[in-house]
Amino acid sequence: MAESKTVAFHTLGCKLNFSETSSLSRLLENEGFEKKEFEDVADVYVINTCSVTDNADKECRQIVRRIQRKAPESLVVITGCYAQLKPKEISEIPGVDLVLGAAEKFNIAQHIRELAKGDSAKICSCDIEEVSGFHASWSVNDRTRTFLKVQDGCDYNCSFCTIPMARGKSRSDNIVNVVQQANELAQHGVKEIVLTGINLGDFGKGPDGAGETIAISNREENFFELVKELDKVEGIQRYRISSIEPNLLTNEIIEFVANSDKFMPHFHIPLQSGSNKILGAMRRRYKRELYAERVALIKTLMPHCAIGVDVIVGFPGETEENFKETFDFLHSLDISYLHVFTYSERDNTHALTLDPVVPANIRNERNKTLRNLSYMKMQYFTQQHAGQTRKVLFEKNGKHEMMEGYTDNYIKISTPFRNEWANEIVEWKM
Repeated sequence: MAESKTVAFHTLGCKLNFSETSSLSRLLENEGFEKKEFEDVADVYVINTCSVTDNADKECRQIVRRIQRKAPESLVVITGCYAQLKPKEISEIPGVDLVLGAAEKFNIAQHIRELAKGDSAKICSCDIEEVSGFHASWSVNDRTRTFLKVQDGCDYNCSFCTIPMARGKSRSDNIVNVVQQANELAQHGVKEIVLTGINLGDFGKGPDGAGETIAISNREENFFELVKELDKVEGIQRYRISSIEPNLLTNEIIEFVANSDKFMPHFHIPLQSGSNKILGAMRRRYKRELYAERVALIKTLMPHCAIGVDVIVGFPGETEENFKETFDFLHSLDISYLHVFTYSERDNTHALTLDPVVPANIRNERNKTLRNLSYMKMQYFTQQHAGQTRKVLFEKNGKHEMMEGYTDNYIKISTPFRNEWANEIVEWKM
């Protein structure tokens, strides 16, 4: 592959994956590749995968089949969490040419140039214990809101989760690097940065952005210190904290956000279950009482604040009574919306050893029940702001002659496209 080639990307999963895909795209463009839309025919297709649920695995396979039908001579590269966890399984999918594990994905250009269609699939994976470096990633030019990765990996050992096996140990950038990146993004016209990570509140653990291991005691950095420094960056008008564990969301962080003009009144806090028994079986590091305290403090200081919640239904051992505990707890909380996940069995997790298994039809019913609750919560939260004027940052790209944006407290607004509003913060009467 000596001559210039075209490349297209598809991302599955979390905001962190979107930031990494954007960085991989810039890396290949710097190497002379021309970026194409995924719907177009390209010489190389890169799929950045997730493996949180079984659906993500299935979706990856479906996308490869679509590429095979559309462009059978094109090269297909799979990276991301699914690639790290099951490289051999992926390499056996017809049409896959290259599987890149966590340590190799940022060497993608070199690997692609060595590929030829028709060779057997090449696996460049690794022992996850060998993954130690941190690679800064951010999305720019892709959307008005930029996802900036500041942390990766996780030292927690939740019984349902494969992420530590896919991403490795907790490690992060350092504050100086992150502030520099924020300044650069401001110069690109970015108005809003979404801070992302696998366990964002764990920010501060080495190695740093250069991949050199630094003891935590020597760095003396934590997420609160990062938030305070970013608040000083000129040009960035908005920050959001993508997701933060309730045990790492400290009172000082909440109080700082409440008094900041730049950090938006919006938190996404994983709960997973409203039953302490199930939280214990999940090996979560808090009880529901602590979660309720966090929500209460946020709403006391910021009554207008949006709070999103992750919750898993159908975890092994979850009885009807346990589910009712979760439903009633969520119903009682002053939250805005839910991200509901149906538990799916993942290889090499402790949850596989737990009984009794919840039947699939019951898992699906519980998911539907909580999605209905989420809809009602969001309707109520939105209605509370009727008649108010709130600031909306509108996206650059309009779809179907419409444009979309979010209020400071994460209420989605749609309106007919107006070019002068693109990437601008507008006072909006709710």
